[in-house]
This record gives sequence, C-alpha cells and structure tokens, in this order.
Amino acid sequence: MRKLARPTAVLLAAVALTTVSACGGTGGSTTSSDTVTVYSADGLGDWYKTQFDAFTKQSGIKVNYVEAGSGEVVSRVEKEKSNPQADVLVTLPPFIQQADKSGDLEASGVDTSAVDPKLKSADGEYVALADNYFTMIRGTSLNPKPQNWTDLTGSAYKQKIQYSTPGQAGDGTALLVLVQHIMGDDAGLKYLGDLQTNNVGPSSSTGKLGPKVSKGELAVANSDVQMALQSISADKSAYETYIPEWNGTRTTLPLPYYMGLANKAPHQANGKKLMEFLLSKDVQSSLPSGAFGAPVRTDVTPTGPNWDAFQKALTGVTVWYPDWDSISTGLDASVKAYDKVTGQ
Repeated sequence: MRKLARPTAVLLAAVALTTVSACGGTGGSTTSSDTVTVYSADGLGDWYKTQFDAFTKQSGIKVNYVEAGSGEVVSRVEKEKSNPQADVLVTLPPFIQQADKSGDLEASGVDTSAVDPKLKSADGEYVALADNYFTMIRGTSLNPKPQNWTDLTGSAYKQKIQYSTPGQAGDGTALLVLVQHIMGDDAGLKYLGDLQTNNVGPSSSTGKLGPKVSKGELAVANSDVQMALQSISADKSAYETYIPEWNGTRTTLPLPYYMGLANKAPHQANGKKLMEFLLSKDVQSSLPSGAFGAPVRTDVTPTGPNWDAFQKALTGVTVWYPDWDSISTGLDASVKAYDKVTGQ
C-alpha cells in the first residue's frame, strides 16, 4: 500500500526487479526489451514484490517499479507525454478516469471477460486489479471511541485528526466525495470546514498517517480497508477500522486499484503480458492472503481468515457506487471549493 502501508518509495529487493524512486528521474534506468515499467499508487508493495518475482521467473521480463500517491503517478505520466516512460499505470479513482480522459491510456486488448463489469471501463482502457473500500481508522486505546462523523468535530480531538489531501491522495479524495454524498455538497464542505480546527494539516500520503494513529500522535485518520488490515496484521498497528455513522447509517465507497496500459508505452507487449499475469486466476486468488485485497474476477471465490477480516470491516455498511466519470470531470472545481472552505 508489506512492512509499512504506502511508503513513498519501496525497494523491492531479492527479486529480479528494479525499483525507481518516485522523486525525480525517469520511469526506469533500463530500456531493454526485457523490461516493463509500472507506475503505481502505493498500497500493494509487498504483494507486488511476490507477484513481480513470479512474473520475472515465468517470462524473463524485469519490472521497473515506481510508487507514489494516486494523483502523483498520473501527473507524472502526463508530464512525460512527449517521452513516455511508463508501460502500466495503476491508480485509484477518480484519477484513473482523469488519465483516461487526458489520453494517457490506450486499450490494452487484454481479456477482461472474467472481471466484474462494474470494475472495468466500457472503452477497455482500464480494469480493476484489486477491489478495496474507503475506511477510517481509530486508535485501539481511545475511550470513548468516536462513532459518527459529528464526534470528530468535538473539542476532545483538537489537533488529533488528520486525513490525506483531496485532489492528491486517492483515499483523501474519497473522503471528500463521500462526505459530500452523505451530507450534501454544501453541508459536506461546511462539515470539513468545521473539522479543520481538529485537523493537523494536509498530507499527500495516506500511509504516513497510520503509524501516527498507532503511536497515539493522532486519534483518527483516513485509510482504506486493504491498507489498514495489512498494516494491522503485518505491523501489529494499534488501530482498528471503522466507518463513521451519519443519520444512523454507515456508508462507504469502493476504491479499486485500477490499471491500464499507458499510451505509447515503450514496452507495450510486455505491459500487456504483465496485465494478463496480474489478472490471471491464480494471481487474483492470492490477493486476500497476500494483501487483504478483494479479487476482481467473478470466478474466484475468496476464503481464509484475511478475507473474513475484510468482510467484517464492511459488515452492516452501505456501499455507495459513485459515478466516477462524472466526479472526475468536476474534481478540480470540488477541490478548489474544498481548499477555499478549509483554507488549505
């Protein structure tokens, strides 16, 4: 998102893999025909390590991996349009939709017939790699524990709440979208303005917030189910997932990791091979145990304790499916309105 969920740049060692820092440089130091470059939103680092190793062993193709925030990887692809470096782009909504509209993707031709129709675009330019959902996290030692959105604006949480920045981070953008959905556009913005007194400040990385909650520096932060459960399991993080109530209902939204073939990918054939590999039945079946992720293939039936924990995190929660295409169109305006009301 795994030792620590969503680090800025992760070195995936001990495999036939080249990792490139997300800060500066080009997508890969190698340009030979036996490579493929992946730009990905953070969150699946440990799972990637295992799967990229298996892919290299099977195909002989080495993976150059660049990891950053959801908005940052798309921005990087956009900046490199005149000299494309990425072959495969993985990011959260609505950033994948923005990349599609900006011409940063092209139809891969990869067989996605086994993928749930809700998890792929009609034009064939992107498809979900792993399903996931928005959540909040709270420290396990909190007493009393916040239950609803209104609780978070109370004086007990002054400078004890932080969430990743809408427009930059996928999880932070999801928070803005969800709050405006359940409260209404204007009321949602007002709520976030009221919450600002308790908010520590902006953060481009959701993954940096979890350790702060675990240490007690923060009481509450935003996250997503896959990332949070992975960190609780791997790092013994002292927090738990929860979906706040609003008018007696707890509501979340899906945050799939979407992937697409980059437009004019320098290693297009290798990009397609990697996408096919990651969507294969065996690899998809490994998502719950390897990453607390949800498979996107309809012919995969997830089982096991990790899958039980994933389902428990969503028990009693209403799932709202946004129109991400519409949201991506109005995202810039929504973020400007957010910045104005919060003074960011």
